[in-house]
Amino acid sequence: MPADTVATFHALVGNLEHPMFIVTARADDERLGCLVGFATQMSIDPPRFAVCLSHKNRTYRRARDTTALGVHLVPAHAGDLAELFGGETGDEVDKFARCDWREGPAGVPLLEGCPNRFVGRVVWRADAGDHDAYLLEPIAAEKESGEDEFTFHRAKVIDPGHEA
Repeated sequence: MPADTVATFHALVGNLEHPMFIVTARADDERLGCLVGFATQMSIDPPRFAVCLSHKNRTYRRARDTTALGVHLVPAHAGDLAELFGGETGDEVDKFARCDWREGPAGVPLLEGCPNRFVGRVVWRADAGDHDAYLLEPIAAEKESGEDEFTFHRAKVIDPGHEA
């Protein structure tokens, strides 16, 4: 692919504004979670949503073959949660010891600070480059507020907890 095409593509998509999500999972007895910027609805009927997990992320490495993921819309006021799940790594820190959460369907941790969320059953997974894409079918969903979301441009200032 020509370098100018790559540079132009990054300039185009790098200026898009979209919500950030925290994805949670369980692998054996370990709770996992990370900040995710690559996510979108894929189908209306049946309902489907795709999230992408970085290959460098502990959540991906440990929960690679998980059967369910929690997807949390990060409220605009929850920069501390975005920083925790995007700026720390589970290789060094128990993120869940630093926030309120409860166990949800399929044992997936649900963050109390993100009341708009769903748990999805993984129906398909594929290598998408430096991330894997997970297609989810919702098995439970909660919506408690109409608050704005924490966005991509705000997340750009978070230093990743894992190597970039």
